[in-house]
Amino acid sequence: MAQEPGPGARQAIQSVIERQVDAFRRDDGREAFGYATPDLQQQFGSAEIFMQLVRSGYQPVYRPQSFRFQELKTINGIPTQLVRVVGPDGVPKMALYFMQQQADGSWRIAGCTLLEFEGDEA
Repeated sequence: MAQEPGPGARQAIQSVIERQVDAFRRDDGREAFGYATPDLQQQFGSAEIFMQLVRSGYQPVYRPQSFRFQELKTINGIPTQLVRVVGPDGVPKMALYFMQQQADGSWRIAGCTLLEFEGDEA
């Protein structure tokens, strides 16, 4: 089912992402895992397993040198926040955060994909 982000969604979505990245910086796996959707939490089973994946495959969002929000798009019916991120290796990436609004109106992260950054600036 397609979800079009309503008014105020951009700020709420960015706040959730910022709080998760802050939790990563503090190595607070329990808090970071709490920003994932219930489906994602069930898929991983524990904050420890989630953090192992993040540490091994998502260094740019786990330990970003820079982190800058771009546009909020709907991709295949999913609200998706684009974030330009530079990881510890200095290589820019585009992080696509797939978001899901919960029954209580809050937003959670349903997944993240890292792509090669296609832009003018490094």
